[in-house]
Amino acid sequence: MTKPLWTPSQERIQKSNFTKYFYFLKNHYHLEFDSYEKLYQWSIQDISTFWESIWKFCDVKASTKYEKIMGAPKMPGTEWFRGAKLNFAQNLLRYRDDHVALISVGEDRPSKSLTYKELTLSVAQCAQSLKKLGVKKGDRVAGFIPNISEGVVAMLATSSLGAIWSSCSPDFGVKGVLDRFGQIQPKVLFTADGYSYNGKKFDSLEKVCQVAQEISSIQKIVVIEYVNRAPQLESLSQALLWNDFLSLDAKEISFEQLPFDHPLYILYSSGTTGVPKCIVHGQGGTLLQHLKELVLHTDLKREDRICYITTCGWMMWNWLVSSLAVGATIVLTEGSATYPTAAFRWKLIEQEKLTILGTSPKFISLCQNANIIPQKVAELASLKTLLSTGSPLSKDNFEWVYKNVKKDLQLSSISGGTDIISCFMLGNSLLAVYPEEIQCRGLGMKVEAFNDAGKSIVGQKGELVCTAPFPSMPIYFWDDPEQKKYLSAYFQRYPNIWHHGDYVEITARGGLIVYGRSDATLNPGGVRIGTAEIYRQMESLPEIKDSIVVGQQWQNDVRVILFVVLHGSYQLTEELITKIKKTIKEGASPRHVPAKILTVTDIPYTISGKKVELAVTRIIHNEPIKNKDALANPGSLEQFKNRSELQS
Repeated sequence: MTKPLWTPSQERIQKSNFTKYFYFLKNHYHLEFDSYEKLYQWSIQDISTFWESIWKFCDVKASTKYEKIMGAPKMPGTEWFRGAKLNFAQNLLRYRDDHVALISVGEDRPSKSLTYKELTLSVAQCAQSLKKLGVKKGDRVAGFIPNISEGVVAMLATSSLGAIWSSCSPDFGVKGVLDRFGQIQPKVLFTADGYSYNGKKFDSLEKVCQVAQEISSIQKIVVIEYVNRAPQLESLSQALLWNDFLSLDAKEISFEQLPFDHPLYILYSSGTTGVPKCIVHGQGGTLLQHLKELVLHTDLKREDRICYITTCGWMMWNWLVSSLAVGATIVLTEGSATYPTAAFRWKLIEQEKLTILGTSPKFISLCQNANIIPQKVAELASLKTLLSTGSPLSKDNFEWVYKNVKKDLQLSSISGGTDIISCFMLGNSLLAVYPEEIQCRGLGMKVEAFNDAGKSIVGQKGELVCTAPFPSMPIYFWDDPEQKKYLSAYFQRYPNIWHHGDYVEITARGGLIVYGRSDATLNPGGVRIGTAEIYRQMESLPEIKDSIVVGQQWQNDVRVILFVVLHGSYQLTEELITKIKKTIKEGASPRHVPAKILTVTDIPYTISGKKVELAVTRIIHNEPIKNKDALANPGSLEQFKNRSELQS
């Protein structure tokens, strides 16, 4: 039997928000549960009462009470909290005191902080300025900004007016920005004059100038001085500086009261196979889901300091910012996660007294390969939880964390996505942590694994589905009046059941193992293979720095092709090829062993850090790549073209 890597102490359980929630359910609903599993089963059976309990437990602020919690339980189309009027920003700005709300940390610059009182004043000034520009309910406001406090201020000001916020990272190329903002036609664009990455400063204004020329709806560009003092704005006729934009006389915020499903955010699909889909999320569903995940599953409290290594172009930014509703302190990081070294992010825990740090398997593997031992480079006493998402966290990653970071630490692998702006499965302060497993399914999320026959299975790999509605489903896709894109994205395979496109196993104890994207599943000889199963084996080999695996159509079948990036001076010798194949065969199965193993110098990733298997698959089949601007390193694709080794 697998032993847990970590088990919560009784003291931690007693002080947890989950324990408070148990008492709340007993006192307000006369419901008693003696285990998380029983609580979970209730939450997916009595869905409406469950979501009402989250509303009340997390004290959602609303000017008008809801008439009905939940309409007909259909997907898509369930109506939630009919009649309620609320405002997302008002719920995030419920605190107005001297507690620190935001700390911004950038490369080679001192950290900068804002208290809740200062944040509220800045939002009031920004909202008043947007109102003067004519921004109103339903208008779009875009951010092309680094992960700095001004971005949070602009988002909150936008949502206070009932306008819709959308952002992407400044390292996107012009085409990537146009493919996103060009679809939604924003009225105002916030940008910094530039950004820092890996010790270098990059200009943003040249790109913004090109964007403004192409998107005629942009009436005003607000420029934040970040890498330069007094940046030159002559080429941007509609631009003004942040400090000149703010209405300094504004003191109060007039929060527009809105229906539960009023649009709040527009997020984007990765766009690796075409123009990104514009995914619209509602203010009430986003708020309620984030409160549930932060308060209960992350055990976030007012005294916590939480940081997620993210950009404004990834949904983890939106998730992180919702921590303001709890009154916690958010630490925003801008720049490279490995500058000046990967040890810097671990030192940040000591510097800012972080209690919760969020990162990715890629960063953990990078530290592992660089022989960084976090507990030796920084004082980690404050850290209680380490979050990880973006791709599956391997057994090796789990064990490395408990050996090199901290033994008394909750390692919460979490998984969901942009599509739901939240998680299907995540952490739990009541439960033990087992290697390779996500601790539990999220409350209210009726997550199942389906086999090829569409039957629910346990202890086997299957398609991740959600068989009951939840409030953070997209309210619609932009410019999709008949819901054709929406239905095709999630409901084409199983009518009225959310098909997520991940390959998972639900374990007997209720944990989950993610095997990667099911749309990247390989089918040699008709046997389904998740690519993550091969990556797990690669991570155990010191010679392998990175890898990507794809399926090639070959002789009326599919053969597995593995591309590897080698560490240092290693060469892909016959001996190493034999070792790789043996490792995969013994660690996975003979079916997983690649037909070909080839070297490359770089692996393509999206800007949010996900391997782009579909793009590589297209290239080796001589198919066009429709949107390279979604990639962090599009030049890496060239080395996959016309490989002679794949012709035999």
